This record gives sequence, C-alpha cells and structure tokens, in this order.
Amino acid sequence: MSLNKKRFVAVLTVIFLAVVAFGLYYFLSLYKGLEGLRKTSENSPFAEVMSNEEKIVEPPKWAGTEPVNILLMGVDARGNKKNQIPRSDSMMVVSLDPVKKRINVFSILRDTYTDIPEHGKNRINTAVTHGPKTAMRSVSNLLGIPIQFYVYTDFQGFIKLVDAVGGVDFHVEKDMTYESKADNHEYDINLKEGEQHLDGETALQYVRFRHDALSDYSRTKRQRDFTHAIVEKMKSTTSIMKLPSILEEISPYIDTNLSVNDMWQLASVGYKSDMKASEQIPPTKLLEEKYVGRAAVLGFTSSDELKAYVHQVLEADESEPAETQAEIEISSNP
Repeated sequence: MSLNKKRFVAVLTVIFLAVVAFGLYYFLSLYKGLEGLRKTSENSPFAEVMSNEEKIVEPPKWAGTEPVNILLMGVDARGNKKNQIPRSDSMMVVSLDPVKKRINVFSILRDTYTDIPEHGKNRINTAVTHGPKTAMRSVSNLLGIPIQFYVYTDFQGFIKLVDAVGGVDFHVEKDMTYESKADNHEYDINLKEGEQHLDGETALQYVRFRHDALSDYSRTKRQRDFTHAIVEKMKSTTSIMKLPSILEEISPYIDTNLSVNDMWQLASVGYKSDMKASEQIPPTKLLEEKYVGRAAVLGFTSSDELKAYVHQVLEADESEPAETQAEIEISSNP
C-alpha cells in the first residue's frame, strides 16, 4: 500500500472513531437527560401532596400501537411555598395515534367545573393540587378517554424550553398589553401584532395573555397554536442535534411518569405524525356559565355529548381537513 493510501486510511479511521465517539456521547447524554425528567419520589414536586399510594404513578405498559394520551400541566408557581403545588394555569391533552400517524390536542378551560375523584366537585385546575394521579383521573373522566401519562412544568420550564430551541418564529395576531403591578411588572405583557421571533420571555407573554373579550377562550387557542409551533421546531435537524443540551436546561423544571423507553417510542411517533385537530374543552356549543355560591365557573350541558365530541374528533375521517374537523357538530337528536 502506498504512503498516500495509508494516510488516507488513517484519516478515515480517525474520522470514523470520532463519529462513533460523538454518537456514543450524544446518546448517553440524551439518555441521561431523558432519565432526569422522571423524578424520584423525594425529588418530585408532588412529594408533599401525594399519599403513599400515589407516590409512584406507574402507567400501563405501552405496546406502541394503540393511541396514547398525555396530560400536559403548566402551573404558575410564583409566591408559592416550597413543595406547595399551585393550581394549573393550563391543562392540555396531547393524543398521539401511532397507526394513523396523527396528533390531536385538547386544551381544557381551567374554570371547568367537574368531578375531582375523592375530592368532590371543583374547578378542573384544582385537580393537580391533589397529585398527578388525581389530575389524570379527573381529565380522563371529563373527556371519556384514558390518560396514560402526564408532564408537569412551571413558567420557568416553559421559558427554558423555548430559549433552548432557539426561540420560535411566530405570527402574533394583535397587539397585546398588560401591566402586572402585583408582580412588580416582572410579568408585564407587551407584544406587537405581526410576524416576529419569540424567545422564552415573549413566548410566555403570548400564551398567558387573556385580557380581551374572549379571555380564557382565546388564550387556550393561542396555547394550542404555540404548542404546534414548538413541536414543529423540535422536529428540525438543529433542535434534534441540540437535544442533550435542551434536556439539561429544562430537566430541573419538569416532572413526568414517562419512562425513557416510552419517551423514545413517543418521540418516534410524534416525529412521523401530523397535527390534525386542535380543540377547546368544553366546546363552545356545550358551555354554560354558572355560579357555585358566588364563584363563577364553567359548566357543560351534557357530559355524554362532551365525551362524544372528543371521540368524534379523534375518530374523524383521515381524509377530512383539520380545519373542518374543528367544526364537528354534536347533536343529541340524530
């Protein structure tokens, strides 16, 4: 073999070893990062509120073929004492169908008045204060579908995630302003209409804004839209390569019952899937405003029709465009 060929082989060998070393480092870092999202009982934010029965919220084994429903819970932990769980500021269910390769998102209005298992009737946003199992059971009973997994975070976790992926290019549909004097203006909202690059702080302003005529109704729609944008950004090659560092940034603020194996499988399903529907729960046609004592809450006219609505969204014709799926009509007199 000539000297030049030997040098060429040596260079290829070095490159190959470098690629293998990087691959091992990447996947070990990724595994460690994913593993860190699932907290032990002692490190979980729910450590103080969960009974011994609920300290480990083990999901059923997932074969990777049936639909999976994940409850996302975001809380505002400002002003809370250590280990005190605040009410959820937002609750969303992400439903992934690995066979149809589709994703549906349901955002639940936080003032929805419903049964909280073993704790009577209350607003749905109080469920998380009793632990993740209670929150999952409450949402499962409301929607009529099983909830296998949960992911919990607070404002800081959301900010860290958006910053870690490099921000998101997003269209803000109108000017949004609000002064938060109670928080010394730390969470003021000041956004201008138009296409812009949102970092963690400005993205939080966008998904929190509810100071308009539609209040929480429009806010939950914005949260679903921005979730879609984050999912698309996470699918990018750049974000995939940055996953270990992204996980390192957000890990302290996340808790979940997803195992690393479940995360691998769900990530694969999510990457290959398309967003098909994004819905508000309860849907407007079933909403009724009511009072419990002097407190205003949101009720719904029929639990059965609400569940039927959810199932029709999930089972909508694969060929039907997403924008018409959102207009599915429920009728109690077929």
